[in-house]
Amino acid sequence: MVIDAHAHVSPTLFGETKEYLEQLEQSDIQQGVIGPGGMLDIRRMSDYLTGKAEPFNQPPPNDYVEQSFHTHSQLHGLACVDPLEPRAVQKLEQYLKNGFRGLKLAPLIHALSFDSEAVAGLVLLCGERGVPVYSHVVPRPGVDTARFAELARRFPHTNFVLEHMGHGPADQEATAAASELDNFFLETSLGTYLHIHESVKKAGAHKVLFGSEYPLSHPAVELKKILLLPISEPERERILGENIRELLRLE
Repeated sequence: MVIDAHAHVSPTLFGETKEYLEQLEQSDIQQGVIGPGGMLDIRRMSDYLTGKAEPFNQPPPNDYVEQSFHTHSQLHGLACVDPLEPRAVQKLEQYLKNGFRGLKLAPLIHALSFDSEAVAGLVLLCGERGVPVYSHVVPRPGVDTARFAELARRFPHTNFVLEHMGHGPADQEATAAASELDNFFLETSLGTYLHIHESVKKAGAHKVLFGSEYPLSHPAVELKKILLLPISEPERERILGENIRELLRLE
């Protein structure tokens, strides 16, 4: 079974659940892990990364994600919570009770730092509940690869998923952290073929998760990079589904 470990859905023109399900079917992918999108216009991603544009001032559509995975059993949800909002830990706990299977941090959207006590509270809860913490990193103090890896060291009983393999096109800190830390995993969406291949060789297939980053990329495009890797079929099966099944405790 193939599972897309990283996608975003939102009630927008560029991220509806209906289109995502259609793309999964086109790609012969059976399940997907979805978090809220729509907090920025992905068609202007470079502007956000360079600071030329600011994200939309609106909360993550967690309710849309929840409706999607309750309606479609092949989908599994991640809740996006701003660590600085009031009662953030309590809100995450309620989301987990409602069926969400992990936390999505969003450094491009929220003014967070990986070494803050606000983030620590959410991470601790995830460890207690046995769910992973997802995040991307950006070239900004407090939310880079080294800080995310340090967070994983501080909380060895919580699993961490670094989206996009870290900073593109080849984040050696990310590969080193995945090699060193049992609780640190790399998700492949938008990652370069060479970086994915090198990370599998150095960290092992058990530390790499296939993801698409829908709607920014098509699941079939991201899947092709994994299918082309010169690895064994058991290793490929781990990357394409077994690893995320274990992290999310899917039946």
